Amino acid sequence: MDSVAQTGRPLLEVHDLKTHFFTRAGRIRAVNGVSFRVMLGETLGVAGESGSGKTITCLSVLKLLPRGARIVSGQILFDGEDMIPKAEAEMNAIRGKHIGLILQNSMAALDPVFTVGLQVAEPLVVHPRLAWKSARQRAMELLGMVRIGAAEVRLKQYPHELSGGALPSLLIADEPTTALDVTTQRQYLDLLKEMQAATGIAIIFVTHDLGLIGNLCDQLAVFYGGSVVEAGAKEKIFAQPAHPYAEALLRAIPMLGHKVERLHSIPGEPPNAARPPAGCPFHPRCNYALDVCRSGDPPPVFTLPDSRHVRCWLWESERGGKPPRSR
Repeated sequence: MDSVAQTGRPLLEVHDLKTHFFTRAGRIRAVNGVSFRVMLGETLGVAGESGSGKTITCLSVLKLLPRGARIVSGQILFDGEDMIPKAEAEMNAIRGKHIGLILQNSMAALDPVFTVGLQVAEPLVVHPRLAWKSARQRAMELLGMVRIGAAEVRLKQYPHELSGGALPSLLIADEPTTALDVTTQRQYLDLLKEMQAATGIAIIFVTHDLGLIGNLCDQLAVFYGGSVVEAGAKEKIFAQPAHPYAEALLRAIPMLGHKVERLHSIPGEPPNAARPPAGCPFHPRCNYALDVCRSGDPPPVFTLPDSRHVRCWLWESERGGKPPRSR
């Protein structure tokens, strides 16, 4: 981590990652060419519909894939080291200590038959190799850091005795606010910001809620059909999305003070990962689709003058290189 801060090298770099499921029905291309990077102190928002590859990408980074899934190609560099070739013992030394994960429905991630104190202290015994007494004391300090009152009492309680939102925050947060009410959600986001400012950690924040990304994130990666279709500074994408899918997502957000008869929706359904369409996976739902979008290979990644990356044939110089909204 220190070397990253000194050199300015990205903390995490994912290059053309492909993670597929191998089933009796055939190969399912859940993640099919994902690339992004995260710097120290930066928050990357990850957005997209269900089934777009967001969660499997996060699990691939930690090599915690479900049965039947396998990383087939690509590169995952954490602090300059490729995670993919690492053995399970090497990954165990990284998980929790260097890369944390908050799963969807994170309350269910705690074992209901063990106390909170035991489960928070256990990683401290495994990684820093603290004695149980020291680990318990450190666990109490950690609960205090995330503003959990009466930490000594909480350590003795079981998970069902905690309210939603009382779990510590980590590095990769996969839909962490789904089960929280609006007030607790706001407190959670403020706490993440404060901890990030104090520690300089990087955060990958996965969500369906683009409003949360607007409040929390610096960078944005829009997922569709197992790949990143647009990535770059949040402000630039929000101001003028370069990919038709990113444009459609932003149009679907209700705006305060704007009365409409019917909310915008994206017609059709996400692509079938087992039988993806030829060409661009978004073309069956796209208002700007060209002939080249409907056949052949998926579009390559084009780099825009403002450093954004977009997978869309509209940005090929021969076709004008103009954003969807300007057409």
